[in-house]
Amino acid sequence: MNYLEDFNWRYATKRMNGKPVPAEALNNILESTRLAPTSLGLQPFDVIVVEDAELRRLLSPAIYNQPQVNEGAALIIFAAWKKISPDKVDAYIKNIAVTRNTTVVALEGFKNMILDSISGKSDDQVFQWNARQSYIALGYAIAAAAFEKVDSTPMEGFNPAEVNRILGLEEKGLSAVSILAIGYRDEEKDYLANAPKVRRPAESFFTIYENEPVA
Repeated sequence: MNYLEDFNWRYATKRMNGKPVPAEALNNILESTRLAPTSLGLQPFDVIVVEDAELRRLLSPAIYNQPQVNEGAALIIFAAWKKISPDKVDAYIKNIAVTRNTTVVALEGFKNMILDSISGKSDDQVFQWNARQSYIALGYAIAAAAFEKVDSTPMEGFNPAEVNRILGLEEKGLSAVSILAIGYRDEEKDYLANAPKVRRPAESFFTIYENEPVA
C-alpha cells in the first residue's frame, strides 16, 4: 500500500527550494505521461518540458508569477492539438502497424472509424476532447512524481494565449491546457508543507451499488 502513503505525502506545493530533479526521476515522470491511456490511443496532445531558468522567468508573468515557476526545477506543459488532421491519423495507424507487426491495410477499418468520429465534431469540440485526454496524462504525471518523491503543483491559472506565444505553440497547432511545476518543497516557506490533507470523508464521497443476491 506504499502508493497510498505517497498520495498522502503529496500536496499542491506552494513554495519550492530550487533543488534540481534528478534526470532519472524526471524521465520516469515523463515516461508515465507517455504511457497514460487516451481515447482511441491517439494521444492528441504534446508534452513540453521547460527546465531552462531564463525561459521559466520569461513565462512567469503569463503564469501569474506563481513562485513555483521559478523556484521549481521544471515546468511540464500539456498542450492539446487544436485539430486532428488526416496526416496525424495516418501517422498513428502506421505506428500501430509497425509496433504490432501488422499492415496499414488491416487497420483501414479502425482508421476510418477515427476519421468518422472526428468529422462529426467542430474544431472546438475536437480541441476540448483532446484537452480532456491530456488531463489523464497530467494525473499520471502527478502520481509518478509522488512515487519519485518529487513535489508537484498542477496549474490551470495561467494565460494560455501568452504561454502559446512565448513557446510558439500556435504555429505547431497546439494550445497549452495545463501546467505541472515540479521540484522540492521548501518547508520553511510553504505554509501547507506540514498541514494535514483535507478531503471529503469516504462515506460522503463514495456511492457503492452492491449486487443483490438472486432469489
